[in-house]
Amino acid sequence: MSTDDVLRRSVTVTPGPEDAFRLFTAGLGEWWPLATHSVGREGSRGVVLEPGVGGRLVETLPDGGAAVWGTVTAWDPPRRVAFTWHPGTPEAEATQVEVTFRPDGSGTVVELAHSGWARRTDGDRARVSYGSGWRLVLGAFAERAGTLPSEGEEKQGQAGPERGAPRAQP
Repeated sequence: MSTDDVLRRSVTVTPGPEDAFRLFTAGLGEWWPLATHSVGREGSRGVVLEPGVGGRLVETLPDGGAAVWGTVTAWDPPRRVAFTWHPGTPEAEATQVEVTFRPDGSGTVVELAHSGWARRTDGDRARVSYGSGWRLVLGAFAERAGTLPSEGEEKQGQAGPERGAPRAQP
């Protein structure tokens, strides 16, 4: 494996691209598995993604302090968001994450591409770790997306058991 390899993960969710994009960005704090995938772990108070280029991904730590995970580098709702990524590591070692939202029938294919491993001192090891980590994170996103109504459903409706379930994860 090379530290230049792009790590790709994808999931297909029921909501359309607009709702999927909104949940992934503005709703990040609703679904992100902070207890296992954050700087503050179980004590973390929340995480937000500030909209627009230059916006930050910021976790509120147990002591009320902040941990910046990255900075938005591309903002193209509802098609694409990209950001630098360095939670718990020096900003100089930031990698790059790009998430795209593509219509697929009545749902959306959400694809995440994580690159820039050569910038990290532990690039190969980090890439392996993020391989399973992004699977879990996208699974949490898909689970939360499954509780959103699809187009044509009432906004207060509940999704069926298969809604939001990952259909494809490389």
